[in-house]
Amino acid sequence: MAAARPWSSRAGALCGRLLLTAAILMLGCDACKQVILHVPSELHAEKFVGRVNLKECFKSANLIHSSDPDFQILEDGSVYTTNTVILSLAKRTFTILLFNTETQEGREISVLLEGPTEVIKQGYNKEKVLSRPKRRWAPIPCSMQENSLGPFPLFLQQIQSDTAQNYTIYYSIRGPGVDKEPLNLFYVERDTGNLFCTGPVDREQYESFELTAFATTPDGYTPEYPLPLLIKIEDENDNYPIFTETTYSFTVFENCKVGSSVGQVCATDKDEPDTMHTRLRYTILEQSPSPPTLFTMHPATGIITTTSSQLDRELIETYVLKIKVQDMDGQFFGLQTTATCIITIGDVNDNLPTFTRTSYVTSVEENTVDVEILRVTVQDKDLVNTPNWRANYTILTGNENGNFKIVTDPQTNEGVLCVVKPLDYEERQQVTLQIGVVNEAPYTREVTSRSAMSTATVTVTVKNQDEGPVCIPPAQTVRIKENAPLGTRSNGYKAYDPETRSSSGIRYRKLNDPRGWVTVEENSGSITIFRNLDREAETLRNGIYNITVLASDSAGRSCTGTLGIILEDVNDNGPFITRQTVVICKTTMSSAEIVAVDPDEPVNGPPFEFRVESSDPEVRRMWRLSRINDTAARLYYQNDPSFGSYRVPIRVTDRLGLSTLTSLNVIICDCITESDCTTRSGERTGNAEVRLGPWAILAILLGIALLFCILFTLVCGVSRATKQLKVLPDDLAQQNLIVSNTEAPGDDKLYSTNGFTTHTVGTSGQGIGATLGQGVKNGGQETIEMVKGGHQTLDTCHGPGYHHHTMDPCRGGHVETDNYRFTYSEWHNFTQPRLGEESIRGHTLIKN
Repeated sequence: MAAARPWSSRAGALCGRLLLTAAILMLGCDACKQVILHVPSELHAEKFVGRVNLKECFKSANLIHSSDPDFQILEDGSVYTTNTVILSLAKRTFTILLFNTETQEGREISVLLEGPTEVIKQGYNKEKVLSRPKRRWAPIPCSMQENSLGPFPLFLQQIQSDTAQNYTIYYSIRGPGVDKEPLNLFYVERDTGNLFCTGPVDREQYESFELTAFATTPDGYTPEYPLPLLIKIEDENDNYPIFTETTYSFTVFENCKVGSSVGQVCATDKDEPDTMHTRLRYTILEQSPSPPTLFTMHPATGIITTTSSQLDRELIETYVLKIKVQDMDGQFFGLQTTATCIITIGDVNDNLPTFTRTSYVTSVEENTVDVEILRVTVQDKDLVNTPNWRANYTILTGNENGNFKIVTDPQTNEGVLCVVKPLDYEERQQVTLQIGVVNEAPYTREVTSRSAMSTATVTVTVKNQDEGPVCIPPAQTVRIKENAPLGTRSNGYKAYDPETRSSSGIRYRKLNDPRGWVTVEENSGSITIFRNLDREAETLRNGIYNITVLASDSAGRSCTGTLGIILEDVNDNGPFITRQTVVICKTTMSSAEIVAVDPDEPVNGPPFEFRVESSDPEVRRMWRLSRINDTAARLYYQNDPSFGSYRVPIRVTDRLGLSTLTSLNVIICDCITESDCTTRSGERTGNAEVRLGPWAILAILLGIALLFCILFTLVCGVSRATKQLKVLPDDLAQQNLIVSNTEAPGDDKLYSTNGFTTHTVGTSGQGIGATLGQGVKNGGQETIEMVKGGHQTLDTCHGPGYHHHTMDPCRGGHVETDNYRFTYSEWHNFTQPRLGEESIRGHTLIKN
């Protein structure tokens, strides 16, 4: 029989032909080869014609088209008729077109159909048989029962080709069970096609056999394609279900909720899956100990759950279940297997620890420390050596001073009570402690405040001990005035015997006295002043002088205490100004702040009174004070003093009249900030506080000599120029400078060694040129007179009241005064360029 071919609609075939034809017209195809198929003269619709090996011509094609609408080609190369075809002629030709749209490549195969040339009514005609095309056989269902009892050989079925109706056909088979393992299990009769099995088969070993049947003519021609033949082995329930483990072990905690999962068991069955032979059902057969029943098992999944919340490990720690699995969905005729399940009840903290006794009595000697004085025990039903069993002890009351501690012995779970701070018999003879105990793990059940913790009472008796003297308090104080006379006695340090509460029989001696101010009387501990007491001494803090005293009894037992001597202040220190040099930057400020301090206590200190105290009326006119607060005042200058350093005596008096006179050094400076004046004080203030070394003096003398040389050269040059050019008067070379001070004294002036006046702003006292002459103070106009004279000297013609410096003073030479007068600035402009370089060198040497 020919295989049935699925039908496709004419419309689909037409669309395909049109698309393929268009593609072929555009791209073209290459001819591959010609295939010849032998067919009968009449072909019915949807009949198999033959097979063409497409891949032999073209490896990949996604469009396959036949040029003859009566034939259709499938992807495997099978050719089927779409309509009934009658070959009027012996031959018919059409083309198979193959095309790949991705690569744009195409191929064509020419198919030639040849019909029979004659019909022979009787006998075997080999030519006609050979002209019949090969076709597919119809698959024949075939099966056999697993573990069949026979008789063997067992007939299974018959295979037959329809060509055997007219021709002689031989049948044969190949495959597993024939020519492959297991060998010779199946065979087929050559002439009849009857298929036999030679023995029983185990499905769990061989589920099926895939054989191939062949039909051939006596001369070896195969008019049919090989026939795939599947022989299925029907399952028999011949395998017991087996648990994955012979013994299961699970753990579930006590007091768990109903329905809590305990674990899951599992079994397997080798029979055919998804059949009754492998449909398993689980059951608990027995519980030990029992009753009550505490567990249940899901019949399909094998999950074990609890049916009660009353599991108690302290009553029963382990349960054993006998479980069963049965196939055939648990029906009585199904095969079954059993196993054992051991369920261990896990412990939780559902039992509180309780003291074995409610009260304990113990004792300890006073002054002992780090000793064990008592062990207490508890009972706990929970699992030993777990957090549910281990105890934590606590001292609830009675340990306010921290004398005791209680810890847990990890080996015995006992509470160990220890003394960690010494007890004093004289203070307390008995101590009552209340102790409590809980577990490390939290309690799982609901508790009330009364039952949450077990408690017990411990009475500790303190035993007396002969201790010797005690120094309590360890620091004691006495008060003594700081100006107390030598030999003054005062109470000292007192120790006592705790047994008698008396100080008799105790001896004292001094261990430490930093300044050696006092002595300690041996029997009484009183102190005597040995040296003057000074409250303002640097080693004292807050006016307290500490000494260390050792107190001992006749047995040599001793203690040490500290005696603090509080020195009461007396007004023995006057207030003084801490900063004795102040700077007033004249360009930015007109005053300076001065601050006084008094080492005495505030009761003998501020408010302070400040006043300028000097017998010189010039000082009193020049300076005045104004109060800022109790300890500070502001110093102002008056009458526009010149730059320089001034000594201002200021007396500061405290509230009790004790005073101190301070000679304040006030520097009036041409500066912006005080630091600027400090770094350049010599240049800014013109201070005469300059000390010259021998090299500086030598440099000054050399500079003076050089200036004389320059002056001499200048005078000579002017004299010659006068004689030649007659521009200046004849006597100009003989004229000298005379500085006249016609008004009251004023700013200081400093004169250089060559006799010309050099004006230095802001100088006071001795200037740089003070080694040669005193500066002239002039409060009004200064003039320089040109004086005729002979010899040039630096002597002064007049007395102190009138400073008149000339270069030709009174040596008997005739001096004529011309009427020519020049102002100071004109003469300065004439001489300064010539003298500036040497002046700068002189200043530089002085500074260095």
